[in-house]
Amino acid sequence: MRAAARSGLVAAATALVGAVAAAPPGSQGWTAAPAAGRPYAYLEGPAGSVLQDTLSVTNPGAGPLTVRLAGQGAPVAFAARTVTVPARTRADVPFAVTVTADTPPGDHRGTVRATAAGREVRVDLRLRVNGPRLAALTVEDVRVDAGTLRYTLVNRGTTVLAPTLAIRAEGLLGTVLDRPDHVLPLTLRPGERAVRTEPWPDPPALDSVTVRLTATAPGAAPATARAEAAFASGPALAAVAGLLLAAGGGGAWAVRRRGGSRTERAPEGATP
Repeated sequence: MRAAARSGLVAAATALVGAVAAAPPGSQGWTAAPAAGRPYAYLEGPAGSVLQDTLSVTNPGAGPLTVRLAGQGAPVAFAARTVTVPARTRADVPFAVTVTADTPPGDHRGTVRATAAGREVRVDLRLRVNGPRLAALTVEDVRVDAGTLRYTLVNRGTTVLAPTLAIRAEGLLGTVLDRPDHVLPLTLRPGERAVRTEPWPDPPALDSVTVRLTATAPGAAPATARAEAAFASGPALAAVAGLLLAAGGGGAWAVRRRGGSRTERAPEGATP
């Protein structure tokens, strides 16, 4: 695909040699802009295609101007990376953007940069990739670490997502955490993963808990994941041990009392 794009650019450059024309008189300084006076370069097509456009570089000066071209934020290929524009002329330089097969549908941005005579001109590049739009979100790798919930959000679709999150934790005696749906301070691009944490400043001292996280985003089905956690702090264990000891001691005292009562009720004159 890249070889075909390069061949197409070379052919376009050859055909556009005659596009070097007289620049408007009285212009000040050299300029670079999309052909036909557009405010930005706009390309549209499906994933797996090569899209072409033209950059016009105008030199109103009295001598030739050498311009270096580069792309940023998008896979831009030029017919020539360096172009020398004669005095008082305009050169139309073709370029192409290769849209890879895994590029998600939607709007993408980039920049075409032209540098000459110690100055740089940037041209906005807007790319729209056609195709079905799918919103899909998952929650993964949920775990509980000493008062902190850790999890990973993954954008499995083809659109940018702004997720929200709700948290609920159930213990042996009922709900121990109920945090309603709230907006997260991030956006996820298609295929992007984000490792996140949520504070849990007051977890139970002694309990077995199931933590459930539910993430949502506009257009996407709710995604749920859960984790099991056991809490057993030192003071709580000591308190439980004290209760067990107290219960054990009380049982032994009750047994002794019952034995004593039976001895007291023995008939008189019984042989010891």
